Amino acid sequence: MIQVFKPYMGDEEIEAVAEVLRSGWIGLGPRTAQFEKEFAEYLGAPCAVGVNSCTAALDLALRLLDIRKGDEVIVPAMTFVSTAHCVAYNDAVPIFADVDERTLAIDLEDVKRKITRHTKAVIPVHYGGRPVDIDALREVDGSRIFIIEDAAHACGAEYKGRKAGTLGDVACFSFHAVKNLATGDGGAVVVKDTALFERAKRMRWLGIDRGTWDRTEVDRSYWWEYFVNEIGLKCHMNDITAAIGLVQLRKLDAMNARRRTIAGMYDEAFKDMPWIETPPKDDALFRSAWHIYCIKASRRDDLSVYLKDHGVATGVHYKPIHLYRCYGNRPSLPVAERVFENILTLPMYPGMSDEDVSEVVNAIRAFYTESPVCATASSRMSMPT
Repeated sequence: MIQVFKPYMGDEEIEAVAEVLRSGWIGLGPRTAQFEKEFAEYLGAPCAVGVNSCTAALDLALRLLDIRKGDEVIVPAMTFVSTAHCVAYNDAVPIFADVDERTLAIDLEDVKRKITRHTKAVIPVHYGGRPVDIDALREVDGSRIFIIEDAAHACGAEYKGRKAGTLGDVACFSFHAVKNLATGDGGAVVVKDTALFERAKRMRWLGIDRGTWDRTEVDRSYWWEYFVNEIGLKCHMNDITAAIGLVQLRKLDAMNARRRTIAGMYDEAFKDMPWIETPPKDDALFRSAWHIYCIKASRRDDLSVYLKDHGVATGVHYKPIHLYRCYGNRPSLPVAERVFENILTLPMYPGMSDEDVSEVVNAIRAFYTESPVCATASSRMSMPT
């Protein structure tokens, strides 16, 4: 079975973990600090704080920006549920915006319609790895509200030559097992000033002002003492995941280059298939990290079953969040609801061979060739002009 996602790790990651285990320090310690420094340098960002997931990063970002009960935060409908859940964690109100039909990213015109005096933040998701047009978003919100980048898909992506994660007020990354930079699990919050950096470090460790590793370097009496001035979380990174992250960071550009090559192979193969719409290509302004290669396909469900039967796994990213029962009776978002019926995520990972790509393409071609009703189905599929 050709998987949708697959971790890309080897002996270097194994040895990095072994070194940490041998050191006797496997919790929040020197490797985490090193990873935070090198990750921030890679992005060209002032500061990064390692946490245990992007979900925790989003939750922490909202707390850092003092998002409170009753505040409104605009989120796109087409994303993983964490983006909205973290708003609810903080007793704020997620306001769902529709998506752009071509990019599947947040629709800026719908954001403009939904900004009220209660709006405190917007969370643009760099869907699939392609950055949102942040400059255009700034014009929509008039720089009055916070922009929290959900960069879970976008590690290494660029917008106008700047790395995703340096575009908004705060940014959140995922290092989940199948992300572009994978540590098994993990994440990071990227902030722009020292005060937020120091507060983020406290907040990810229960509000404690100095971690255990920091306290080992204090050469005075009461070295064991710390202070807790606000109630924080327990969501820090550890040195095992950080050690893996350091190796992955050095491979990231090469891994993303392979993803870009695979995307190009798919683009070329599908250009003569009228039943398939491919995602937007890279250009001078937008350079995707290609975490997801999401097509819009006629007869999506039948195609997915056919591919599974022929050794190719697929996914759907995502069912629009506003349709889930936990968010109650929400207004219609017509574009998200329409494109949801056709979107299909194809296999994409650095270890995928050219032969694997050809197998996926040939299976898709065979499905539409063998199907006697594909042309009729295609005519009913909603596609932008």
